[in-house]
Amino acid sequence: MLTTTLTAGDGRTLHGLLAWHATYAPRRTFLAFEPEPGCVRTTSYGEVFLRARQVAGLLRDAGVRPGDRVNVHLTNQPEFYESWFGTALAGAVLVPTNPLASADELGFVLRHANCRAVITERSLHGVVAEAAAGAPVLVVGSGGADDFDACVRASSPHAVEDTTSEQTASVLYTSGTTSRPKGVLVSHAAYAAAGETVAGQLRLGPDDRQLVVLPLFHGNAQYYSTMSALVTGASIGLAPKFSASRWSAQAAALEATVTSLFAAPMRMILAAEQSEHDRGHRLRAGMFAQNVSEAALREFEGRFGVPMVQLYGMTETVTPPTMGSLHGDRRPHSIGRPVPGAVLRIVDVEGKDVEPGEPGELLVGGVPGRTLMTGYLDDPDSTAKALRDGWLHTGDTVRADRDGYLHFVDRAKDVIKRSGENVASAEVERVLNEHPAVFESAVVAVPDQMRDEAVKAFAVLHAGAEATAEDLRQWCAQRLAKFKVPEFVQFVDQLPRTSVGKIQKHLLRNEFSGDSLER
Repeated sequence: MLTTTLTAGDGRTLHGLLAWHATYAPRRTFLAFEPEPGCVRTTSYGEVFLRARQVAGLLRDAGVRPGDRVNVHLTNQPEFYESWFGTALAGAVLVPTNPLASADELGFVLRHANCRAVITERSLHGVVAEAAAGAPVLVVGSGGADDFDACVRASSPHAVEDTTSEQTASVLYTSGTTSRPKGVLVSHAAYAAAGETVAGQLRLGPDDRQLVVLPLFHGNAQYYSTMSALVTGASIGLAPKFSASRWSAQAAALEATVTSLFAAPMRMILAAEQSEHDRGHRLRAGMFAQNVSEAALREFEGRFGVPMVQLYGMTETVTPPTMGSLHGDRRPHSIGRPVPGAVLRIVDVEGKDVEPGEPGELLVGGVPGRTLMTGYLDDPDSTAKALRDGWLHTGDTVRADRDGYLHFVDRAKDVIKRSGENVASAEVERVLNEHPAVFESAVVAVPDQMRDEAVKAFAVLHAGAEATAEDLRQWCAQRLAKFKVPEFVQFVDQLPRTSVGKIQKHLLRNEFSGDSLER
């Protein structure tokens, strides 16, 4: 008897999925793009596949060969997808970068990944030219000899390269803290597995449309939004950038049915003025990452009429290992239950499994190159540290309740060690954010000669609200153990963030310490 064992992602590649839809449903919309308010342009699966084949031909003409890496340095626009899929069709590897990166930051990525070509846009060309170090650069809308659009139109469609699902499709660079970022190797199979997981949790179908307002260079927009659409034949509603004041209008104009957000953008949307579009859209569901207070979540769902489910994921996990459900007991304040097929452990510092209710580090089981990252580019030491004994060590602290729902406690590096006690910064932030005057907060550790570390809070107040440092400390003292109450409170106009809304706590520790402190 012949037995065949198949695993997630077998035979699935980015360009293979695109080619299938282009063959069997060529006129189905793949992309709806709103370059400016009131103007929506659509592109079919057949059209984007043809453009991607032309991009692949263009890259081959520029000397790019299978396995080479291509940097895409673009804001949200259709050319990003054409470049992404064209790179895959050529058998090459996508290296997307943050359009806000400096020449030094971009230059590091281009050198580290040894990028053979760069695709960018006119407004970013100056930074790219400074960082590219001789690599050929194609510029969207340049109007010159290196104009991306003109070169694509003149290019002959390239035949699809014979690529296996375990080959690397992209290198996604994680945001650095005190050191340079690491390049996460993501295979075609892992991309497909992520899309299938999210599509299953949201019950996505061909008639759905994912609203993408987060940047396309980031894993969230790629893993959860784009791939869940691509595996099901659904479509993308793409906004050129996130706008808190126009978010519901963008959803309505693009006829989106599903959306993905982070906690910070959700708070910004709630702070914006109400709009006639807040209920005038087709959104039926949303997913979000990073903790939102229960009050803010209730307000968001009530105002927009969209049930939201929280998920947990990292660039390294690719597939979200936990995600909430739209049906039954949703518990959106948790990060959900393990998704189908996920194998997880929660362990203490000695690597032993903890009991329900006890916090510990989350370990994610899987196969590197199929359901997890393959590893870090040219960094065997970091790869070996993250992927050990068949488990991805996330470095994040979670706890599981007796019903199997997981709750995020804190990033391991954000645990404050004060006089032998461990203080989860997320717990203190949750309490601070419940104060009626506080819009948002961030809590970090600062050095303390007596107690090892002290608790310091940065607070952003609602417009027109007033509060003193003592007000916030008293608020915390009534709700937290004494050792968790912030010793320092600093009021700031805004918190430093990455382009996808993550608070850059290393900047708070390094740049804001010592000034304007209140006890």
